Amino acid sequence: MTTQRNKVHHVRTVERVAKDLGADVDLIHHLALGLEPEDGLIWVYGLDNDGILAFTDDGIEEVRRLLDEYRRDTSSQS
Repeated sequence: MTTQRNKVHHVRTVERVAKDLGADVDLIHHLALGLEPEDGLIWVYGLDNDGILAFTDDGIEEVRRLLDEYRRDTSSQS
């Protein structure tokens, strides 16, 4: 029997993803509300118990898709 192992070897913080995508951190947080770990969303906890939102490569692609959709919707309302 083979056990599936997590093959994620790096993640990027929400701040890094927002900067790379040219978006506001709060907007990325808002867009990520409906995402699950299966979508590439990860919470990273340190000693202070404050979680930092982070994304796998798949999660970044999902956020990029959501951001593109958000931008299309907001530009069509203008």
